Order: sequence, then structure tokens, then C-alpha cells
Amino acid sequence: MERFTKEERVIIVKTHYRNGESYAETVRRLRRIFGRNNAPTASTVLRLIKKFEETGSVATIKSPGRDRTVRTEQNIALVPDSVAVSPQKSLQRRSQQLGISTTSLQRILKKDLHMHPYKIQLTQYLKPTDHLKRRNFAEWILTKQEEDNNFAKRIIFSDEAHFHLCGFVNRQNCRIWGQENPRVIQECQMHPLRTTVWCGLWAGGVIGPFFFEDFDGHAVTVNGERYREIVRNNLWPALGQVDTANMWFQQDGATSHTSRETITLLHEKFPQSVISLRGDFEWPPRSCDLTPCDFFLWGYVKSKVYVNRPQTVLQLKEEIQRVINDIDRDVCERVITNFINRVTACRDSAGGHMPDIIFRT
Repeated sequence: MERFTKEERVIIVKTHYRNGESYAETVRRLRRIFGRNNAPTASTVLRLIKKFEETGSVATIKSPGRDRTVRTEQNIALVPDSVAVSPQKSLQRRSQQLGISTTSLQRILKKDLHMHPYKIQLTQYLKPTDHLKRRNFAEWILTKQEEDNNFAKRIIFSDEAHFHLCGFVNRQNCRIWGQENPRVIQECQMHPLRTTVWCGLWAGGVIGPFFFEDFDGHAVTVNGERYREIVRNNLWPALGQVDTANMWFQQDGATSHTSRETITLLHEKFPQSVISLRGDFEWPPRSCDLTPCDFFLWGYVKSKVYVNRPQTVLQLKEEIQRVINDIDRDVCERVITNFINRVTACRDSAGGHMPDIIFRT
């Protein structure tokens, strides 16, 4: 009905009453006036006449819509108490509870109260005995750092990580817009193709990557013998130009790392300077928030590697090599600085979980 002007609606109403209020005759007359293709239908005439008889007007009356709320002082005062009682309540539920529109509530939270929605941060579960070990480690590092301001820069932090070929598919961030569900299925192998990577990170740069694989280039699991092969055949040659006399080597408590044969091998280059379970100073378990490889390297590399969507394991390895080679020394030095900040926060929290420490490259 909105396609007819106010003057045209007046003509429709007059024609209806001049023809004995017959809808069929009204439509026939209107076809002569407007033309067959532009004339209103009987249902349109019916709605217009009903509207005219109810309101006495042929003009379009806008719907008042739902009641709108505004950022009044009264509404703003209600929100902080609601948030304090139930900070996890959704915006929609809080809007219904307070009788404030969702839009107004969102503006109050962000613009007036300067609040932001934060996701729950997942972190490693700590056992009761871990707190003391983490605190002792933090105090030891900070003591060494006070004695020598470059102590942390002489630690090589090491770790392994798996890179799966299908790792670029993220269902949480993948959305396909359409009027109907396209039912897109991503096929995944039960044992997806992957490669296992070892890297060392220190203030001087990233050592590696070195891949755990057989003679045919296929990924293999990490055990003590294969780990020692990486150390002998890859790490030692990579350290050929590095003075390791005053350097330390860190590794986590994986079984392949802590056997007697492995610790003996590491002592060849790092005598009395291995940070590890059964090493010269114990690395605290479940402390990925303190390991540069965990809190920076692997997340950073994976965020870059899957951008080009490698289709083969060879392409995946080439992308890993490329990304790691692009990490310059300045970034590594900032990572070590962030490590000291994390250790300090760990000490201040008595070995517990630390406040969120943001690292920016």
C-alpha cells in the first residue's frame, strides 16, 4: 500500500464509496484510472478502507515500536550493582533483568562505566607442591639476574611442538553465511599428518627448527634416543660459533629429556648448567607460562604458518622454516625481557598463577 501516494489513496476511497462499497466494482473502476498493471488489488482496497474507517485518515501512521531506554543517571546507577552481583551474566539476560534495552546497556557498560567483556583465561593446573617449586625457581632466577644483569640472556630455552597439516581449520572462527545451512564438512584423518619440531630460543635468536623424522621424512614420536640424536646431530653443530662456557640450557620434565644418558650428554656443552628435572637446577613442572617457547614461540609460529594453507607436510615444514628464520634477534631479546617480567610476577604471587602479562612483538 505504501506504493500509492496520499492523493492516489484518496481516489481509491472515493471510488469505493461511489460504487456502492463494492470491492469488485471498485477494482474494475480503478483499473481504468491507474491502468491494469498499476491498479490496486481487492485486498489492498480492503486494507485501505478498513484503515480509513478506523482512523479517519489514509496517511501512513508509523508504528511506535518498542519502548526505548536511554543512558539516564538512574539507569547508569543500576548497572554497577548488577555487574558486581553477577559479572558473568550475559548482556541479553542483564538487559531483561534491569528493563534497559540491550543497546543502551551496552553503551552504559562501555562508555559510562568503561567496562569491557573479557574471556576466561585457561592456564595449566597447578598441584599443591608446584607453588613452592615455582616460587623457588623465580627467586633463583631473580637472584642470578641481580648478580649478573645478562644472566637470563644466556639461557637457551628448548621445547618440541606438533604441527598438524590440517591445523589451519578453526571451527570457532569459521562461519559460512547463507540463507540455508550449506552443511560443509571438513574431513579429518584419525591420525592426521603432522611434523614434530624442536627449537631453542635465547636472546641471540632461535636455534632450529629441527624435525623429528625418519630417513623417509615421516614424523616419528619423541623418545630419549631420538632426542639425543637431535642434540648431537643438530644442536651441537648449531652452537659451533657460540661460546657456551657461561650459558645455561633449559628443558621441561619430559621423560625423553631427563634420562641419565640425556643429562650426561647435555653436560658436555653445559657443565653444571642444565635447568631440568634431574638437572643442576630443577625446572618447575606445569610452568608453560614461564617458558618462552610456550608463551611466545609456538603460538606466534602457528599463527603465521597456516596463513598460506600448506597442502603437504613438505610445504608445512617449509613454512615453519620460513617463519622461524624471519624472527630477528630484537624480538628474542624482548621475549627474554618478558620472561623476567613473568618470573617477577610468579614470585610476587607466591608461585601461583600470575596476572595477565601481555607480550607484543
